[in-house]
Amino acid sequence: MEKEAKKEDSKTEEKEAATEPVEEELEAALEETPEEMAKETKEQELPVAEEKEEAKPAKKKPKKEEEEIVEERIYTVPLSKALIMPAHKRTARAVRILRAFITKNMKLEAKKEGETEEEQEPSRLVISNEVNERMWARGAEKPPRKIRIRAAKDKEGNVTVYLAEGD
Repeated sequence: MEKEAKKEDSKTEEKEAATEPVEEELEAALEETPEEMAKETKEQELPVAEEKEEAKPAKKKPKKEEEEIVEERIYTVPLSKALIMPAHKRTARAVRILRAFITKNMKLEAKKEGETEEEQEPSRLVISNEVNERMWARGAEKPPRKIRIRAAKDKEGNVTVYLAEGD
């Protein structure tokens, strides 16, 4: 029992010792005016803000400005062959027809004979959201009969398909 009493006494002494510095800081803080507190916080925040600004990398320009357009063409793509498919698969077929048309006419081949995938990165075909929405506007069963698009090829060989202006 004496050991337990000693343990309890030592625990209370430790708690009191730990709370004394906190109480002193609180009393000191209460004596400070709001102006002094604001000065201290500004002094503390300034070096941190400077570090954050230095740590941030320079902002990159948007992707569209970086891409140099090497070749740009306007096509009217016939999609009437999509009507061969069952009704619920027609628009999906029309998108495949569009992809095949662009691949053929913009000379977009993934790799040539004798080259491995590591040597040459395959070119990409990107269909913009506007074109996709136009294709699917009337649902899966009624795709458009034809669509006017603008295909732009960048210096890396990637082709992006947009709606032609005026459509």
